[in-house]
Amino acid sequence: MKTGYTFRLMTGAACLALLAGCDEPLDLDLRGKFDSVFDTSDAARNASANRPKPDDRGIISYPNYQVAVARRGDTLADVAARIGYNAKELARYNGVQPTDSLRAGEVVALPRRVAEPSLATGAITAGPIQPPAVDITELAGSAIDKAEPTKPAVTRSKGQTGIEPIRHKVARGETAYTVSRLYNVSVRSLAEWNGLGNDFAIREGQHLLIPTALTEPPLRATKAPAAEVATPKPGVGSPTPVPPSAVKPLPEKDEAATAKPVAATAATTPDLSKSQTKPANSGKFAFPLRGKIIREYTKGKNEGIDIAAPSGTAIGAASGGTIAAITSDADQVPIIVVKHPDNLLTVYANVSKISVKKGDKVSRGQKLAQVRTGESAYLHFEVRKGFESVDPMPYLR
Repeated sequence: MKTGYTFRLMTGAACLALLAGCDEPLDLDLRGKFDSVFDTSDAARNASANRPKPDDRGIISYPNYQVAVARRGDTLADVAARIGYNAKELARYNGVQPTDSLRAGEVVALPRRVAEPSLATGAITAGPIQPPAVDITELAGSAIDKAEPTKPAVTRSKGQTGIEPIRHKVARGETAYTVSRLYNVSVRSLAEWNGLGNDFAIREGQHLLIPTALTEPPLRATKAPAAEVATPKPGVGSPTPVPPSAVKPLPEKDEAATAKPVAATAATTPDLSKSQTKPANSGKFAFPLRGKIIREYTKGKNEGIDIAAPSGTAIGAASGGTIAAITSDADQVPIIVVKHPDNLLTVYANVSKISVKKGDKVSRGQKLAQVRTGESAYLHFEVRKGFESVDPMPYLR
């Protein structure tokens, strides 16, 4: 009896030791195993950005929704009182009771907006958090000044920026692990963004913010690669296999089968191409690459369009012009500015491996660069009339 107990104790200790020494994160709900396509360990390695800082009320505001962040010792009624909300409405929307205690840092979703954060409420910047914008006026500097020298440059205030995260409503049966796998984020980042406890417990009806990906590090100059070793052509140095025809002769030709067929009389059809006209390109500019538009033009928020495309996709000039500037943003991500007739500029951001230089004349469709490598694989494309950004779509249609 004692021996069996000792054996079970030693076996349990050995299992714990193996788990402690494992490099992969432990998947407590046992999904993602047994040759399944889901795997929590991959998500755990995806770096996520930090959650934005709330104002003094605990409000984090995005263009499409707002959330409140609880303090230590708060009940839901305390949060409601601090932001001027009806406690029952707020509780019903989040699937809790007004008297329920909340964890420090726990996120409470708001069914309707409250007053926007401002300097008076302790916010870093006034209004909703906006995506980081590329300020071409500042970055291209003298090149754009030459395009319209009479208009002064406008400097934007540096405030808190960030990508609006997805807000996920927890369904029955979901766990923090299944949600993290659904969006390919680590469960720890999910917990940090939403103030979850050590057990990562979530409840039905709870609204979770899905952590946004950490921006790729700046592209740094690297040493020139060593001379490549000559690679032999395919087949060189390897024995040539004997063709089947040399092993076994071909069968005798069947004269009946190889008899020359009688030519059929071709039917006379009208040449429709003579009466057709070639379609005219109604757009002044061509799309710099093929891809889905993931973010549309919004004046003051997104000064161009973002086109998703695989990393390494070639980026072509939208039209003929001159390379007015090759510069970079604050993260050292290259930006290309092309000057066209009629005081028009096109801007290409989030690029790499630039194949042109300042002052070059480029033609429509000529390769300028390629889409950067990383999770954010897209091209930011702008059309500007002098200093002012304009919606690119009318020029592309």
